[in-house]
Amino acid sequence: MTRSPSVTDRAVVLPETEWTARRDAHHAVVDELLAGHLERRAAGRAHPVHDFLFTYYSLRPSQLRRWHPGYGTVLLGAAAARDYRDHPGYERVTVDGQPGMRVAREVLDRRADTVDFVAGLLTATASRPPQLGCFGLHEWAMVYRAGAGGVRHSSVPLRLGHAGTDAVVESMQLRCTHYDAFRFFTPDAVPRNATELTRDQQVHSEQPGCLHAGMDLYKWAYKLLPLTDSELTVRCLRHASAARELDMRASPYDLEDYGYSPIRIETAAGRAQYVREQSALTRRAAALREELVNRCTALQTHRTTASVTTGG
Repeated sequence: MTRSPSVTDRAVVLPETEWTARRDAHHAVVDELLAGHLERRAAGRAHPVHDFLFTYYSLRPSQLRRWHPGYGTVLLGAAAARDYRDHPGYERVTVDGQPGMRVAREVLDRRADTVDFVAGLLTATASRPPQLGCFGLHEWAMVYRAGAGGVRHSSVPLRLGHAGTDAVVESMQLRCTHYDAFRFFTPDAVPRNATELTRDQQVHSEQPGCLHAGMDLYKWAYKLLPLTDSELTVRCLRHASAARELDMRASPYDLEDYGYSPIRIETAAGRAQYVREQSALTRRAAALREELVNRCTALQTHRTTASVTTGG
């Protein structure tokens, strides 16, 4: 296929030695990140903290391992044709007589609504001041007055027992702003939240101090694949892992057998510790969020420019 001047004139062109080195580095990083999960899965063992990253989030390990350079990058050489010829999102091109592969324009057109939604949600989230007064109580609200049969992680004991857990919820205001946490609240916990959240209002309620909004940067990164690069997806996964650890250390569960010391948010000292660690993760998430927004903006520019060039 002859290259399209309106696209590849702006493209990043990677020689085979360069992109295969990036691909191999990505494989090594992902293999390390997945090793524990895959070992536990094969043995039929569950982990109450880290399995969440591979069960709640839908990207399969094999999909995470596949390296993508992102839209607008051409991979040169025979290895590109071998590795990507059967991938439905890629097309063949030639650059100065050399064969190559790139993410097809059709993928950008088909995923335009996703790009626009992610850009809008993350831009709206970043526009608000971070709220740091939730103290991770969403996990407590998910088991509030649930009794023994309603505990999400039934293999892990509640640190304060059922009555003690309920008492903590009743002693503080629930201030959850993340719908995908709120929707798991028990019926008795729902009216205790400061705001009743709905999916339709997600763009208007997300705020950058929320741990789950930061975790979901991983989701938005992989939902944009292969239009965005895999290195960014992995950085978002690392952040999600760190946020999940804080989330569960502040939860009502006793996770010391798994190596996690509790953050006792039922005490003033514990709440102060939580806010310190939440603030650090908020800053880290802000940088990733900005990077994702920039990727979306670049993709939107690609579409607009190509439409003008082709008279579309």
